[in-house]
Amino acid sequence: MTAAARALAAWYRKGHRDLPWRRTADPYRIWVSEVMLQQTRAQAVIPYYERFLARFPSVEALAAAPEDEVLALWSGLGYYSRARNLLRAAREIAGRGGFPREYAELRALPGVGSYTAAAVASVAFGLPHAVLDGNVLRVVARVENDASDIAHPRTRERFRAVAQEWLDPRRPGVFNQALMELGATVCLPRKPRCGNCPLAALCRALHAGTAASLPVKLRKTAPVRIDATVLLVRRGGRLLVRRRPPDASRMADFWELPSPEDLPAAEAGTLLGAFRHTITHHHYFIRVCSAAVAGSWKCPAGFRWIAEGRLQTLPLATTARKALRLAAKRLAKSAAGPRPVANL
Repeated sequence: MTAAARALAAWYRKGHRDLPWRRTADPYRIWVSEVMLQQTRAQAVIPYYERFLARFPSVEALAAAPEDEVLALWSGLGYYSRARNLLRAAREIAGRGGFPREYAELRALPGVGSYTAAAVASVAFGLPHAVLDGNVLRVVARVENDASDIAHPRTRERFRAVAQEWLDPRRPGVFNQALMELGATVCLPRKPRCGNCPLAALCRALHAGTAASLPVKLRKTAPVRIDATVLLVRRGGRLLVRRRPPDASRMADFWELPSPEDLPAAEAGTLLGAFRHTITHHHYFIRVCSAAVAGSWKCPAGFRWIAEGRLQTLPLATTARKALRLAAKRLAKSAAGPRPVANL
């Protein structure tokens, strides 16, 4: 066992976050968690993970589910291709009669990259494959004091080789979880807690005073600002929503609130507020307005009046959910009325 593996194992044994996917060796549950955790914080994932597994407790249950139901449970997590690939892979696994147990077989599943395959292989099956995610890249860059661009494939492969050298082949799952935990809780992007780090004695960047400047990622995409407006059109306890076309480049088949461009016949009402929404480097600034359509107006193709109580059963766009929450807060504030002035 390497010095890094020994130090990490001892540190991890002393305590770590109690996350629900760490209480199981079921490859299906581990796989679901790893897919959900891609580009999403652990605390944000927990309620989605628990609801998803309550509805789909096995890979067979997921394989038998309609896509709309899977997307509805995923709604709010973002990066919806993950959910579609999860469903496709579940159907492949169910068709073959069991969960694949080898790294190459896992890697061949739809939507499963080298990181997810290594995580499931090591944690569920004890196979000696080191993971490489953003947390691990940061730890390796600092321990090695390596200022190479982590966006470059050669750097990533070199860092993967370093993590593989550190790996404890006897307990690869524990090693990988410890290394990711270190990056998530101690070796932070900003203000790393070097005084609490089990690898401090091995960390070349700490001794060189360069830890705060690592890792280096040179390829940055310029942010793009997008201004938009969505309309809340209600009629008899129902809300007007629009389904994105199946060939849309983003969020195909999801339901969303219409824009003024979608409803040129709508009569604008009150501005209810605005919110921000970010997808990668796209920064959306979205205004929410009430609106109305004439009683004789007929829904065009792709639109539907949905009872508001049924909205949670639909794959609803995150922007629509945010707009509805904003409107609900505005309504609650209006219903509460002005606060009484205290006597001074």
